[in-house]
Amino acid sequence: MKLGIIADDFTGASDIGLTLAEAGMAVAQFIGVPAIKADPSLDAGVIALKSRTAPVEEAVTESIAACDWLSAQGAEQIVLKVCSTFDSTAEGNIGPVLDALAKRLNAGSVIVCPAFPENGRSVYQGHLFVADKLLNESGMQDHPLTPMKDADLRRVLGAQSSREVGHIPTLTVLQGAGAIKAALTNDAHMITDAITDADLIAVGQAAKDLPLLCGGSGIAMGLPANFGLAAAAPTWQAITGSGAVLSGSCSIATRNQVDSFMADAPSFQISADRAVAGEYNVDEIAEWVLAQEQPPLVHSSADPVVVQEAQDAHGTGVAAAAIEKLFAQLAPAIVAGGVRRLVVAGGETSGAVVTGLGANTLTIGPRVAAGVPLVRFGDIALALKSGNFGDPNFFAEALTMMERSA
Repeated sequence: MKLGIIADDFTGASDIGLTLAEAGMAVAQFIGVPAIKADPSLDAGVIALKSRTAPVEEAVTESIAACDWLSAQGAEQIVLKVCSTFDSTAEGNIGPVLDALAKRLNAGSVIVCPAFPENGRSVYQGHLFVADKLLNESGMQDHPLTPMKDADLRRVLGAQSSREVGHIPTLTVLQGAGAIKAALTNDAHMITDAITDADLIAVGQAAKDLPLLCGGSGIAMGLPANFGLAAAAPTWQAITGSGAVLSGSCSIATRNQVDSFMADAPSFQISADRAVAGEYNVDEIAEWVLAQEQPPLVHSSADPVVVQEAQDAHGTGVAAAAIEKLFAQLAPAIVAGGVRRLVVAGGETSGAVVTGLGANTLTIGPRVAAGVPLVRFGDIALALKSGNFGDPNFFAEALTMMERSA
């Protein structure tokens, strides 16, 4: 294994897995830290954790265990993969995990760059933009678990980390890998500007000899070439059978996708209040899903006002945990009934579904949209979508792609 990835959620793991696969690497996505050795033919291993919103100590412990396993498989470089919106709480978990990994790997300077231009994420003057809006004006300020109210990544990471936080500006990045490398400060996390894919390629080249870096999936664009690998398209063998969409994300993009899909498909909405009260019968919902003649939608996606009301009534994490538990139980129930194509929206929801299915390793397939590949678990096709990714017709497009070999 050449490259080891520690992803702080399940959709992020698939996202960076796709980037590496399209750049020519043989990639496997592992659900949690494996108990056995990796296939020696793998170029990259991506360990998907559910550490973005976990307690800080738990996130650090799990990330160190993932790092140790990847290093034991021969990984020469470790990437902490975080969301391209860098979302976290004021306490972490990006800073504490990054500090612990830097100490474990004896890393001096650590490049930190969540930019993903293809999906509208760019870093300029140390500030994170979503398209033409600052992060804190993009809708992410209303995220139910990790609201982002500051676009200055230096302040965000500085509040979480015990290390110095530096900055490599755009004018330096435009001068290429050599200039970026010369600008690195030892024993510091370096927020690095990137506006275009070419910037990310240069960042990847500058990171060639670094033991650790951190970013969104875009940061991986320039890494495979450091190991002498060239681009190649992932293959896919068609999976047919019944399909369904499970959505727990409340992002603006996902709510648009829910509205689009509901116009032509049967839908069932999960209420946070009823989920907390334990009023849903999973077997009955599964029976409803399996009775539909076309792929249905089961969702808890709601307007931020509704989400805030549920949080006020039950506590920030209580409603989310109840909904995730329901999806974790529903997914294996409908798969047992014959569903073979699943589209899942939301990082936490994806984690719940994959855990519920008992998946341990996912095979990365071709892209459905920027940052979202098809993945395979046995004879089950999945598309695990981060809340903010994909166009309004994403659900239908993903279900259709699963049935076509590529």
